Amino acid sequence: MKFRLILLGFLVLFCALTNSNAQSYKDAQHHQCLKCHSNQSYSFTNSVTGKEVKRLMNPYYILDTIAISEGVHKSFDCTDCHSAEYQTYPHQANLKLEPLSTCLDCHGGDATFASYQFEKIQDEFKKSVHFQKYGENFSCTKCHSQHTYKATARNSSDVLEIVDFDNKMCLSCHNDMKKFKMVSGRENPKLVEVHNWLPNQELHFRHVRCIECHTEVVEGLMVSHNIMKKENAVKNCVQCHSANSRLKASLYKYENLQKRSEKGVVGGILSNPSYTIGSHQSPFLKLLSILIFLATLTGIIIHSIFRIFKK
Repeated sequence: MKFRLILLGFLVLFCALTNSNAQSYKDAQHHQCLKCHSNQSYSFTNSVTGKEVKRLMNPYYILDTIAISEGVHKSFDCTDCHSAEYQTYPHQANLKLEPLSTCLDCHGGDATFASYQFEKIQDEFKKSVHFQKYGENFSCTKCHSQHTYKATARNSSDVLEIVDFDNKMCLSCHNDMKKFKMVSGRENPKLVEVHNWLPNQELHFRHVRCIECHTEVVEGLMVSHNIMKKENAVKNCVQCHSANSRLKASLYKYENLQKRSEKGVVGGILSNPSYTIGSHQSPFLKLLSILIFLATLTGIIIHSIFRIFKK
């Protein structure tokens, strides 16, 4: 019995060391690229002159290591998506022309990721204005950075955090003149002027995602990827500020946000800093507010009648 326990202990220790070494090897491989791509400058030996040369790194190729460590792909090697030939430097120029792996290359047709419905997302995306205009040139990575993306909406209980994270994806292009022109080939319209019809712009931009008004809500999908043309964007206030708010089917549908139901209607409203007026109405509170209004109105009328008779 003791021999079996000792043997089992050795096996556990061996597995732990093996996993640790494998992870250390993976981290070492990953960090090998980040030795250059996380710094403002990099050094290499010039094979012609034999001297060490220091150069400034292209700012578009500088990666945020903290953001990477928090992203969904943090355990991946760079060469899981990029060519293994990038392991040598100087990198061959033709590697830039090599197509990168797409999201569906890994996530498509895999039962492990079935709950995320990547195939359905792909079908919806192909209906969007982005794909209709730019086709294959507009890929998932134009919005979702494969280096730093994290599933905020699924894991956060803070509406403001979800809104901020999602809107930054849109603004990374729509509020960046260079990136917008690179993709569209035209000047970027000023967002404030485009949305000048919207009252309290700042509050809306801070508390509501762009996609609430610019996508079709699709049943069964966490986030709709069918971005509509600007002419079809929602501009009717009642669609959000009503009992049957479209926000219930989009921003407020996440299970992690439904904790408000556990706290009750009033508690949920008070604990939610992004509560939108009209999107979560309680029949009881609605009736109570009507009764208070009628009682107040009745009191004013009775008071006015007594004052008239007194005079």
